[in-house]
Amino acid sequence: MFSKKLLLRIVKIFAGILAGLLLFVVAVFIFFNLPGPSPREDVTLGMTFSYRYAIDLGLDWQETYLALLDDIGIKKMRIPVYWDLTEPERGEYDFSKIDWQLEEAKKRNVDVILTVGQRVPRWPECHIPSWVGQDEQLKQQRLIHFMRMTVERYRGNSAVKTWQVENEPFLPFFGNCPVLDPVFLDLEVAIVRQLDPTRPILLTDSGELSLWYQAAARGDIFGTTLYRDIYKHGYGYFTYPVGPNFFLAKEFFVRVLTHQKNFIVIELQAEPWASGWVGEVPLSEQFITMNEKKLEENVTYAKRIGFPEIYLWGGEWWYWLKTKKDYPAVWEKARELYR
Repeated sequence: MFSKKLLLRIVKIFAGILAGLLLFVVAVFIFFNLPGPSPREDVTLGMTFSYRYAIDLGLDWQETYLALLDDIGIKKMRIPVYWDLTEPERGEYDFSKIDWQLEEAKKRNVDVILTVGQRVPRWPECHIPSWVGQDEQLKQQRLIHFMRMTVERYRGNSAVKTWQVENEPFLPFFGNCPVLDPVFLDLEVAIVRQLDPTRPILLTDSGELSLWYQAAARGDIFGTTLYRDIYKHGYGYFTYPVGPNFFLAKEFFVRVLTHQKNFIVIELQAEPWASGWVGEVPLSEQFITMNEKKLEENVTYAKRIGFPEIYLWGGEWWYWLKTKKDYPAVWEKARELYR
């Protein structure tokens, strides 16, 4: 039997441990929410452009793309190659939309990240042709063939500066995607590197919901997403309770654990994260998570992290607001930020 004195001592020890853990958690939370460094001034702003998303918004996708290049003045662009739209039937290819985007980029000396794989930017994340069916072996064989054709087609294009292999492949609970096979991902990276050893390979991961090291260890460049205000079904709207130091801490540990030394923000929130499709949600609700003021705040926040390049996410929405909703304020703020 324990004496009362011994039990009291044990209780005090556990209470001390719990108090120490609580203080540590509070200290970490405070550190993550400190303002962080001053905004880095020599940052280059880029953009992800999805012709698929522009079409979904009812826009002329070519007009939208040229407006982003010529009016906003974007000089770095990330372009996804959609497998399902480029090979709609087995062995039948249509690269014309990618050809056109790269040609217009080349005319303006715009540097392009070309994203290849089954999982590339925009919902539903994985863009697998319907003709593939459920045969996993067939899917992998045809995907490798498609990626090979894409790299061979564009490795001679001077506008393409970087290959991105898959998009946030280690984020398992977002999008309509099959379970990740890390061995197959390594094969994808190896094939792209073999076909074009002259260009760096980018891999990406979630800024708030991952530890980064798996993606960072596989590429020449690591890109993080960065979202501030989102909507969660069953909870509602909320802001991620972390400051720039949260990302700087992760960068430090990833540098220690991997060879990675090149970090960029590949996807900065610059459009709403709403309770439904933006075409069906009132503007008043969309502006809860994104408007011209929040756009500037998000860019400043990202600059405090100090990565040299920041790719914004949502230029198609800016143009939709301007041309379809007669609300040019976000577009005009973006033009100001890119100058």
